[in-house]
Order: sequence, then C-alpha cells, then structure tokens
Amino acid sequence: MSQQLPIALLDSLQTVKGFNEDEFVQVHASGEQITSIRINPHKVFSIQHSMFNIQGEVPWSSNGHYLSERPSFTADPLFHAGAYYVQEASSMFLEEAIKQTCDLSMSLKMLDLCAAPGGKSTLLQSIISKESLLVSNEVIKTRVNILSENITKWGADNVVVTNNDPKDFQRLPGYFDVIVIDAPCSGSGLFRKDPGAIAEWSNDNVMMCSQRQQRILADILPSLKPDGILIYSTCSYSGEEDEFICDWLLSEAPDHLSSTRLQTKEAWQIIETNSQKHNAWGYRFYPDKLRGEGFFIAAFRKESVDHVSREIKFKNKPVLVSIAERQLLNPLVKTADSISFFKWKEDIIAVPANLLNEVFILQSVLYLKKAAVKIGSIIRNELIPDHEFALSNLATEELMSIEVDLPTALQYLRRSHILLETNYTGWVLLKYQNLALGWIKILPNRINNYYPKDWRILNK
Repeated sequence: MSQQLPIALLDSLQTVKGFNEDEFVQVHASGEQITSIRINPHKVFSIQHSMFNIQGEVPWSSNGHYLSERPSFTADPLFHAGAYYVQEASSMFLEEAIKQTCDLSMSLKMLDLCAAPGGKSTLLQSIISKESLLVSNEVIKTRVNILSENITKWGADNVVVTNNDPKDFQRLPGYFDVIVIDAPCSGSGLFRKDPGAIAEWSNDNVMMCSQRQQRILADILPSLKPDGILIYSTCSYSGEEDEFICDWLLSEAPDHLSSTRLQTKEAWQIIETNSQKHNAWGYRFYPDKLRGEGFFIAAFRKESVDHVSREIKFKNKPVLVSIAERQLLNPLVKTADSISFFKWKEDIIAVPANLLNEVFILQSVLYLKKAAVKIGSIIRNELIPDHEFALSNLATEELMSIEVDLPTALQYLRRSHILLETNYTGWVLLKYQNLALGWIKILPNRINNYYPKDWRILNK
C-alpha cells in the first residue's frame, strides 16, 4: 500500500475488542482484494456459463459468492440484466440481522434510509415476502439516479424509490416495521478497497460523522412502529461511530429502544462487542479475520408504547386504467389478476394490488423518484413499452423475444446498431442467456435500439 494507515486510527483501536494491530496492518499492506457478488434469486441463469469463476460462498448469505478474481462486470450482459449485484461480503450480514429479528413471512413495510447505490436494498428485496413493501431512500439527489437504475435492474414491483431527508419521514409516524440505516461514516472499513480514502480520514471527520449519525437517527425514529426493528450499520472501525452510537440510542434517542443480540457462528470470526455504558450488542468485521472489509452492525427493537395511528389521506387518488387498456395489458403481465395498473401522467405503472394505497400514501408526503414498475404508455391501442418493464419480473412469455450472443448483446448495451435475421416486425425483448436486456423495435428496413441512452456502456 502506498499510503500508511492513520496512526490516530490505530491508536484509537488499541482497546477495541478484536483489534490486532499487527494483523490489521499486514492485511492492509498485502494488497489483497476480495470480490463478491450476490445472485438475484428472481432471475435464473447458469453460473457455469457466466463470465466469472465462483470461489466459495459467503457464509452468512444465502445468495452471496466469492469470486476468484474481479472480472470486467461492465462487459458482462448478465450484470446489466440484473442477474447479480456486486456487493462487499461483510455487508451481506444484513440478511442474518433481518432474518433473526423479523418474521419475513409477514407483510412488512421496510425502509432502507441511506440506500444508494442499492446493495442493501436489493438484498432486502430478495428476502422479504412479495406482499411486503420496501422504500429505498437516498437523500443526495446526485446519487438517487444510480439507486433507481439498480432497483430497476433488480426487477421487483414492490419497491418505491424516494429522495427525501430523514426528517421528512416524520410525516409517517409509526409507519415502518423495519428501518435499516447504513449510515454515512468516515469509511475506514473500506481502506483496502479505496486507499485514497486514507488521506481523507481524520479524527475530526469521525466526530462530524458521529454527530450526523445521531441527527439521522433522531429524525427517523418517530416513523418506526412500536415493537419495530432498527438495524444500524457503518463501514467504520471507530467506536465513536459504532458502540458510542449504540449507547446514544439507548440513553438519548427520542424513542425507547432495546438492544437485540444476534447469533453468529464461531467459524465466521465476527467479533461480538458490547458498548461501554449500556452493554448494547454490536458486531465487528475485521479483514484480517474474515473474507470481507471492515463493517459494524447492531440491531434494536423499539419498545412498545401506546400508539395512536394517524390516517394519511391521499392528495392524489389513483387513476386506474380503463377496461380496454386492462384487457390489452393482462396477457403481457404475469399474475395480472393480483396487479393494479394506474396512470401517472402518460405512464402506466404496475404495482401489487395490496400496495396500491401504500404507494399513494407515500406519494402524498414524500418525493417519489420511482414507484413499482413502469410498464409504458398506450398509444392508439398499442403498448409503447418502458425499459423498466423489460427488466422487471412481470413480462410474460407472450411477449416476442429474441436470444442473442455475447457480441450482439454488447452492441445493444452500447446502444449501437445491431443486425438480426428475422422476418418479425414490431417490439421485441432482447435476451441474453434467457434474461431480458431491453427493447428493440424491428421495422421493415431497420432495427431501432431502445436501450436507455444514459445507461449505455462506453467501452469498445
């Protein structure tokens, strides 16, 4: 490593449980890079025919895998089809935290508060029930577009993407069963992946992040239901952002919480810690002990109190599609009988029928960047399909599709001209290894490429 680890950080960790300075420094100096992915359980493909080599499973993840080396994901059409997400292995432990604290067979309302670029949101969507609702929020406007893109690629219809400040959610008192906060932090846990972050680290930044984390938590807690679950995590080693925050939650937070102990296996080498004041349970991930980066996670339950629910009235009521439009859409959409189609300006949105009202409750108090799946628009009795529909898990086999090889798939993803031998004319779903990449429209004398311009890959 070209840069030395901050002495102030090493000094601050001397009394932290599980810290071994020699091993910690050595693993950072080794230059070792761990690459891991998480498979999308809703999109079936053959790992054997993919561009990467699996080198074992992430032990605390049902869909996580280590790779023997880091391939060019940009050059893999399966990546663009949403077949998998490239995610740091330690952070996949969120799955265990949720499974151990929640009844995932229930219909839950879940919030991922600091969600961009989307790793934890796609993980959460993979494990909740299809009747559940996930709100994936990003406060920074410049980051919400990549979040929407990754949610779109994942293909789910029970996710709403919002772009709001934590305090805005106070308009939804006691609304969420689960809130996940992967808080903005000083980032010391990612020094191996991003050595440039070393130069930006300082004790002052740690303290600033700690204060920001407290503010975020204070703002969001009113929207957690009594008996609801709060998951807090960082990619920082600093106690001021980890155990100290746990103590703050138990003594200073505006709502009463209790710490929840999680179960780990000895072979995982995850370090269980307790906060100094209240003995709150926390879990530390050190890269010299396991195959992953630095990570901290803790779980809390909001203590039950007398709660009076407040009915939120819609500003805008759903405008459902007409009977004729519904008849056009039904053959094209899987499980259409359990889907509600509503109009949003010129677009038709598909949402699970049980979540229709929830979407409009959210829309009445928050800024929605994306809701469920945009199917497209109907013009002169023809569906002009949207890219979201192509990548969703809603498209039926009734839709015309063409399987293409790797060079053609990459040409399509570059938004370049492609050649196909077919007599068919009209809208076609382009597929690679049986997973949809997007739409083309075949005309008598040309093929129009409708891959989103902003998403196109630029490398040749």
